Amino acid sequence: MKESDLKLDKLPPQNIEAEQSVLGAILLDNNALYSSFELITPEDFYKDSHKKIFIAMTELLEKNEAIDLITLTDHLRKKDHLDAIGGVQYLTSLTSMIPTSANVRFHSKIVREKSMVRGLLRSVTDIARNVYETDQDAEELIDYAEKTIFDLSERRISPSFSVLKDVIKDSFQMIEHLYDKKETVTGVPSGFKELDEMTTGLQKSDLIIIGGRPSMGKTAFSLNIAQHVGVNMKEPVAVFSLEMSKEQLAFRMLCSEAMVDSNNIRKGFIRKDDWHKLTSAAGKLAE
Repeated sequence: MKESDLKLDKLPPQNIEAEQSVLGAILLDNNALYSSFELITPEDFYKDSHKKIFIAMTELLEKNEAIDLITLTDHLRKKDHLDAIGGVQYLTSLTSMIPTSANVRFHSKIVREKSMVRGLLRSVTDIARNVYETDQDAEELIDYAEKTIFDLSERRISPSFSVLKDVIKDSFQMIEHLYDKKETVTGVPSGFKELDEMTTGLQKSDLIIIGGRPSMGKTAFSLNIAQHVGVNMKEPVAVFSLEMSKEQLAFRMLCSEAMVDSNNIRKGFIRKDDWHKLTSAAGKLAE
């Protein structure tokens, strides 16, 4: 397969007007740069001249200098980039494109969206080239494709930069919500009353590490929480284990939900009333 076969005859997805609007907004209001930082990086700009301008703006910000036509022009001239971006006339035109910086976040989202689609096109082309031009087996190619797409999708999940004033606003809204609810457990209950009283439940984004010596019941405790959240609270739960197979995990949860002796079940000593308990537990866990 030739490299030319992988190329499309169309221009890559881009929105020049949105890029210009972002840069113009920053010139009108330097605070707009913080909002842009939440969503985009210099690499997200399609036009190289826009990338150079955005980098120059961030460099001025790092020096704690104002970003306006005079300082930006001077900075680009020192870097020998002024002619490459279209000169002073082009910088001036950016400020005349929009009357206000109020929509900078929306325009930044458009820039990021187009950048992600271009990244997807590059990834797909790269994957196709690997398929045709390498001797890797199918499993290696699939692993490479998954990693490539996963790396790209990470940007879709969460921005890497947050402005404190926006976070404070969200936090204050959360405090108001908690004040209105007045509950001892504001997160997802773990099923252990005393633990929930200390933690107020399992909270979003929490990383909880359970420590203890071997054979002290760490896995059983974790599975009990997962079981309670999934079966009783009807919340989605995923369990990952490097020590036990999926069958072993399911066996433990089944015996726990049925409240039967797992040691006896493992040996095959199952009483008549245990069958009913196990069947009922299996139905609950399978929902």
